[in-house]
Amino acid sequence: MKEDFLKYQAQTSLYPLGMEISHAKGCYIYDVQGNAHLDFVAGVSACSLGHCHPKVVEAIKKQADEYMHVMVYGEYAQSPAIEYAKLLQQNLPANLEVTYLVNSGTEAMEGALKLARRYTGRSQIIAAHNAYHGNTMGSLSLMDYEERKAPFRPLIPDVNHIRFNQDEDINLITEKTACVVLETIQGGAGFIVPENDYLKKIRDKCNEVGALLILDEIQPGFGRTGKLFAFEHFNCAPDILVIGKGMASGMPVGAFIAGRTIMDTLSDGPKMGHITTFGGNPVIAAASLATLQVLLDTSLIAETLEKEKLFRETLTHPKIKEIRGKGLMLALIMETPEIADRLVLEAKEKNLILFWLLFEKRAVRISPPLTISKEEILKGCRVILDILDGI
Repeated sequence: MKEDFLKYQAQTSLYPLGMEISHAKGCYIYDVQGNAHLDFVAGVSACSLGHCHPKVVEAIKKQADEYMHVMVYGEYAQSPAIEYAKLLQQNLPANLEVTYLVNSGTEAMEGALKLARRYTGRSQIIAAHNAYHGNTMGSLSLMDYEERKAPFRPLIPDVNHIRFNQDEDINLITEKTACVVLETIQGGAGFIVPENDYLKKIRDKCNEVGALLILDEIQPGFGRTGKLFAFEHFNCAPDILVIGKGMASGMPVGAFIAGRTIMDTLSDGPKMGHITTFGGNPVIAAASLATLQVLLDTSLIAETLEKEKLFRETLTHPKIKEIRGKGLMLALIMETPEIADRLVLEAKEKNLILFWLLFEKRAVRISPPLTISKEEILKGCRVILDILDGI
């Protein structure tokens, strides 16, 4: 299987991990040799309820028996998408009224950028240094990481950058600004959490100059930080909310959400200002609805903070300089990038799945399914500590 994977499937790096997958269940991924790998990554924060959660699988099977794709997004009324958007709205601030369903987080960001420019009539977009919002051309334009941008230029113009958590940069937001785009918690930069009411200060500045605030909750959303959405920790509601990854427990999905007055500008002048064939797909929407219902009907979200505490208490080691993040969105900051590399690769050999972050090379990602048990946390932590003892 690995030989065909490398031969026929386009690769994203020169040295993929290449595990040959048999099946997955709960917090474990099984390879074709029958080894059970404890998953501390959850498909990069995507599998909120673990692998093949019975409620999600049931919803997918039931919907697949009824109907799958019937029409491009926005033309027919389809129950799974309607019920999902309705339940989302009931659990969001009042200004976030309507949901546009798409296929991925980066597509959701593209829609949000178009919406902000269309609604404000302005062109300037302000993003953060070390931002990561996806890899399509608009999302890529928001980065300031030239190594990743240079091969694909020219990109979208009129994008400027501010330093995350630096109050002195806030005045760069002006009457020329269409929108400020921030990750609620910076992901690729090393799981950087807002400090000193930073997001509220950004919110106030946007209100002052008439710019829209877009918050990217693609990684921290859907319970991962101990709230349904991370912005709830920081007294700051966005004008446009961008979501993805964990919203369907491993199925491909994304969405952007805004007030009706804002969102309606995409439906006219031009008509179909944003369009997607498979957005709102009923099978995917059914998986999203089941995921949200489980999160709302159980104690999983509240438990993430208890599980964070257990990780922090257990993972004490001289080679771990810091643990960043919130809830089950954590990054171990090692002494050096080389130690981070060794930890990820040696953990793989010991059947524990860890992963890297994009920009912070000293970081090791810990973002397990929210369903992970305390026993599984302790089991994985023992592997990490044993590896670090041997380095």
